[in-house]
Amino acid sequence: MQYYKKRTLVFDNANIAEGYTVAGPKENDGRYKGFFDLALKDDMFGQNTFERAERKMFEHAIEGAIAKANLTAADIDVVIGGDLLNQIVSVAFAARKQHAGFLGLYNACATFVESLIAGSAMLNNGLDYVLCTAGSHFSTAERQYRYPLELGVLRSPVTQWTATGVGATVLTSHKQPVPIRITRATVGRVVDYGVMDVNNMGAAMAPSACDTLVTFFKDTNTVPSDYDVIYTGDLGKLGSDILMDLARQEGYDISAQLHDCGASLYWDEQQTYQGGSGAACSALVFNAVLLSRMRRGEYKRILLAGTGALMSPTTSFQGDSIPAITHLVEVTA
Repeated sequence: MQYYKKRTLVFDNANIAEGYTVAGPKENDGRYKGFFDLALKDDMFGQNTFERAERKMFEHAIEGAIAKANLTAADIDVVIGGDLLNQIVSVAFAARKQHAGFLGLYNACATFVESLIAGSAMLNNGLDYVLCTAGSHFSTAERQYRYPLELGVLRSPVTQWTATGVGATVLTSHKQPVPIRITRATVGRVVDYGVMDVNNMGAAMAPSACDTLVTFFKDTNTVPSDYDVIYTGDLGKLGSDILMDLARQEGYDISAQLHDCGASLYWDEQQTYQGGSGAACSALVFNAVLLSRMRRGEYKRILLAGTGALMSPTTSFQGDSIPAITHLVEVTA
């Protein structure tokens, strides 16, 4: 593993074996209907609480990814992942069923890409198989970060809809029949432009996304046109517009390549306003859609930039602004 002069890493043998997704009913009614491995008809998933449903989604996604890669649980060296609940209890409790090591991560909605970076680094240090996972659930995250669902609070036009779903990716140091690799990554830094509105996550996260993208381009001497697509995690529609403006000020026009996982999840008539948010956004779209398109040869070289707002209810109640972070991976086929 080499280091560029700033925050960008090079990976020699981080191969993607398989990806697996569990999506909620609203997500499967969206733009990517039919892409998901398991589409729930009921977001309770047969459980008596939404939190237990989220935990079961993680269990199913982890086991599904392992089986899809024609492996057994004993083959996995480490499970790496996180969710949005306090103490990342969904993924931690799900990991009880695995005999692998476990690293719990939290970088809000940037957690999935963070797990890919950590997993790729571990493969470069001799491990064989690492499973990376992240997810979220509308009915658990909304009542933790915003309001109790029972209040029926009217949603702001800049609000996003927390996606329900879990994505899991098996990374391996072994060569794969269809070679898709994580080749480089840029570790994000915490950026805070003083945004105070907890409903406007796109505005809070866009400066961080710009910072990481520009750092990657400068570190690697690349430009946006070198890539088929650039997907951000969950900036939403407004956040994507802000990112394009900020990047243009830095001398980079990303308008032709930029897509957002959250903004692309739903149809306009589903009334999610700015689109999706949550750790599930990038985990679902990457594992269900982007990997499929890379396997079909539609994309050869992509960037996935996971965006995350690092606030908590405590900091919001105390009147703090919203810091954000963006991690990025380059994926090539």
